[in-house]
Amino acid sequence: MRAGNFSIALVIVMLCASISGMAQGDGPRFYWKGLMGTNAVPVIASSMGGNANPYNPALTVIPGSEFKASMAMAGYAKMLPVGKRSGLVSLIVPMGNLAGTATLGGRSYSKTARGFGDPMLMFDVNVIGPKAIMNIPDMLRYQPKFSVDLLGSLAIPIGTYDNQSPINMGQNRWYGRIGAPVVWQLGAWVPGKRTTLEFLPAVWLFGPNNDFTGKTLETAPMFQLEAHLTRDFMEKLWGSIDVISYSGGKATIDGVEGSSLNNLGIGGTLGYQINDNMQMNLSYSSTVNDKNPEDLKIDGFRMTLIFGWHKLVEGMHRLKSNE
Repeated sequence: MRAGNFSIALVIVMLCASISGMAQGDGPRFYWKGLMGTNAVPVIASSMGGNANPYNPALTVIPGSEFKASMAMAGYAKMLPVGKRSGLVSLIVPMGNLAGTATLGGRSYSKTARGFGDPMLMFDVNVIGPKAIMNIPDMLRYQPKFSVDLLGSLAIPIGTYDNQSPINMGQNRWYGRIGAPVVWQLGAWVPGKRTTLEFLPAVWLFGPNNDFTGKTLETAPMFQLEAHLTRDFMEKLWGSIDVISYSGGKATIDGVEGSSLNNLGIGGTLGYQINDNMQMNLSYSSTVNDKNPEDLKIDGFRMTLIFGWHKLVEGMHRLKSNE
């Protein structure tokens, strides 16, 4: 494989914050590493529905409710070295529309919301594993083996919000996440044969919403565990089996407690490298233990297009085109 192809193929790392679909998680190969200085722009479209608001990362279940969300998200990510380690900063901005019906506190709501959700900032740094990829020779020698990162994310509560309704794009509160992504290489690191086992244990923390239909909404920490088994089918095509679980996250409204989450979702992802600079991923996931009214019941489809570039690689392309 050409060095240019190889480096851009590995651009597909932490390209968007997990707000791109909490019920689907961050996704497989999200924490692969690339050449430091690489830039990436993700454009994401998703359709999700169930008994919790997909724009709310706490996934608070309202029994008997129905939510349908069409989301479009755009963002920017840049890889940069932190000492001798790989780091990345990213920003994602969700937008779209949300239709829902819900009964809360004896009052029924039916609403369609449009606008922007809460933008999310994320920072990730590798702490165990290979050193940062600083040049093309580093890239050609790179193998993740067993790597562990530390990540932190923070949502800025400026999304569209109506304090008279529980059906909203924005959440009117600060929230964020702390996690430790793990990538474990299985077998040879050769394009077309790469296999990984990946995990993401994380905890979500939520501030209070002091104006939730005139009441105070508080949410206990929510724990997330995501796992993926990924495999190359050929040099440019790969797939994965995805599993995600949620626990905790009990909501309390003016002292009245709801139920904690204890749910499991499964799904799959296909990824295809369209050209040297662009990757497309298609994902579907659905909860499975969702028979009781208080269980989280949500499913969704997501398509992600990622455009990545690096000045060194683009310079190599220009030199080749002038030969």
